[in-house]
Amino acid sequence: MSRKAMKVVVTGAGGLIGWHVAVRLHAANCAARFEKRNEPFELVRLDHAFFESDTFLHDALKGADAVLHFAGVNRAPDETLKAANSAIAKRLIDGCKAAGVYPHIVYANSIHADSDTIYGRSKRQAGDILSSLGGPYTNILLPHIFGEGARPRYNNVTATFIEAVIEGAPPDISPHGRVSLLHAGAAAQASINAVLERRTGDLRPASRDIAVTELFEILSRFHADYQTNVYPNLSDEFDAALFNSYRSSLYPQFFPRALKLNRDGRGTLFEAVKGGGGGQTFLSTTEPGITRGDHFHLDKVERFVVLQGEAVIRIRKVLSDEIWEYRVSGETPSAVDMPTLHTHSIENVGDQPLITMFWTNSLFDPAHPDTYADKVHL
Repeated sequence: MSRKAMKVVVTGAGGLIGWHVAVRLHAANCAARFEKRNEPFELVRLDHAFFESDTFLHDALKGADAVLHFAGVNRAPDETLKAANSAIAKRLIDGCKAAGVYPHIVYANSIHADSDTIYGRSKRQAGDILSSLGGPYTNILLPHIFGEGARPRYNNVTATFIEAVIEGAPPDISPHGRVSLLHAGAAAQASINAVLERRTGDLRPASRDIAVTELFEILSRFHADYQTNVYPNLSDEFDAALFNSYRSSLYPQFFPRALKLNRDGRGTLFEAVKGGGGGQTFLSTTEPGITRGDHFHLDKVERFVVLQGEAVIRIRKVLSDEIWEYRVSGETPSAVDMPTLHTHSIENVGDQPLITMFWTNSLFDPAHPDTYADKVHL
């Protein structure tokens, strides 16, 4: 007998953590399909529009096993902020009751929920409402979240700093300020694990405490080195996550990245990859008309460089339909780095075999490949 998929409803699925959660659930389904297993999750993504319709909300929640609740308001006029998070929570609870479900609710709360501020009180009150449903309840207390897809100048200091270093416009920085950082992917996985492991009560994922001046210095160093084709040391998971967050703001306009081609009587030479703290390099040949790839990574940094032939590299943000295309040629070697959480492919559009060099920052581990089959073209 096949096992029934777990129906997981993600609210605020278009937001930072909500998107990361949805991508990770989708990745698990992609892996299952590739291995010819039943998909473990039935993923339902809710945005604000669903909360405005009783019918939509009822249909979305009917049969739900878990609700990962990331919808909310963290930046609004005081009067709006006072009521908004509680109103969304009550709407969700009423919807669950109307649908006759008592799912495991995981609430993305804030470490500021205990503070006597309008925002803190609104988050705390929303949590009280959500926990009143009567089913399993997990209260995840989250610090400052950073990650791919974060919006600059919208209550996200890391994304704001990234925008500033790219544009070369240093912001005003408090010399004594500190921030506790957690990658959106780590917050997403903690939320998913809470359901899978049936963890209830308060949950505080481990974070990295850092001075805001140091954060800006790290991001500035990333940018300065990357502009000279040098990767930072990516052996530390936090540094790799922060670097991937920085890289995500460079797409699509900063690629392909031309590599300096040196010529003399002996032939040509260029530097394909520098730094990174290790990793793995491999080559492939691809026959005309054939496409490789059609997969994405959650953490892995990957570079494509065509050495011979003509190709089109295509990249699509997971769970979206916009596709970026890059025409590359072995005649003018250029690097295209794959952004995490984006599915990608390379097609030989020439009339001879395509030779491509690939580099990743980590050795391939068959037990944990961090590679999820997902067609670029839907």
